[in-house]
Amino acid sequence: MIMGKQSKDFRAMAKEELEEKLIGLRAELAKERAAIASGTRPEKPSKIKNAKKNIARILTILKEKEVKATHG
Repeated sequence: MIMGKQSKDFRAMAKEELEEKLIGLRAELAKERAAIASGTRPEKPSKIKNAKKNIARILTILKEKEVKATHG
């Protein structure tokens, strides 16, 4: 998966879509962490890393959109 492509996709989304995606990613991350806490090995450990990075990307883009809206 190309990181630039994903950021580009996120930037094309509306604020509401990004917020929905953020909720979904946070739920997925919580589910993966709960599975690890219960002692099971994750099927794909990279899912946690990718979810965390995508959450950070979305939060960054939301902040950029907020700043852009207030400053012009």
